[in-house]
Amino acid sequence: MSFPVHRPRRLRQSPAVRRLVSETDAVPRRLVLPLFVREGLAEPVPIGSMPGVVQHTMDSLRRAATDAAEVGVGGVMLFGVPAVRDAQGSGADDPNGILNLATTALAQEVGDALVVQTDLCLDEFTDHGHCGVLAPDGTVDNDASLERYASMALAQARAGSAMLGLSGMMDGQVGHVRAALDAEGFTDTLILAYSAKYAGAFYGPFREAVDSQLKGDRRTYQMDPGNAREGVREALLDVDEGADVVMVKPALPYLDVLAEVRASVDVPVWAYQVSGEYAMVEAAAANGWIDRRGAILESLTAIRRAGADVILTYWAAEAARWLSPGR
Repeated sequence: MSFPVHRPRRLRQSPAVRRLVSETDAVPRRLVLPLFVREGLAEPVPIGSMPGVVQHTMDSLRRAATDAAEVGVGGVMLFGVPAVRDAQGSGADDPNGILNLATTALAQEVGDALVVQTDLCLDEFTDHGHCGVLAPDGTVDNDASLERYASMALAQARAGSAMLGLSGMMDGQVGHVRAALDAEGFTDTLILAYSAKYAGAFYGPFREAVDSQLKGDRRTYQMDPGNAREGVREALLDVDEGADVVMVKPALPYLDVLAEVRASVDVPVWAYQVSGEYAMVEAAAANGWIDRRGAILESLTAIRRAGADVILTYWAAEAARWLSPGR
């Protein structure tokens, strides 16, 4: 009987060997936890379509961030849900607005232990739910939105945000915000560009999380799900404008884009495992159809394998506990 010369199974023979030769891992420091804080709450409010995720009060937000820091998560990304909205999204750059107050609180609480990041977009703050301000004809006005982004960026930097997550998908947003920050002396404030952000079907639960007022869609500024080359182009433009990090969102449906972006830029590349990805796993696990822990860890590994240096995920703190040595 002849035997094969090559026996790849030798590298799979035991947990110790498999661990030693593993090519890809997801470790706590490579995870970022998105957090929602809502103005006027007395108690945290569960988000029905995202089991285990809540809209936080200021106190519960601090506790969640402290917990994330203790288990080694790399950062938190803050989203604010205001009590009052208007067409300009005035609460976004109000120093006393919920997002900016929460940013200061977390920067003081955990800013030495992890990176406090803030979502820089108007959709949570506008009464029409779009990511920019509207022109008289009802379309999203790109350049007028840039002025609002600059004001929002300065408010967040003053509040203590270490990294601004530019998620609005307006042309030129990175360069405009970078110039505004530098002019005011915030040269060390990092910019995370949501470069390849697709107008897809996986954001539904998030809209519940931020009580979105959107009617219609965002297809005139977010990307067509069929366009991969365009995602790479957007990332290259953002790097050229001064982005410190670029991101692909959502993650699992766009692993091919993530891999292409990783191969094309020389800055860190992140991915956002969005609310719909989270909700699907939670729903299937609740019905006993999949192994919850296994599916979560496999999905994180897949995103890392495709090229993500860091993953934004609602499982960040829980996964960090599983991934930490000795747990």
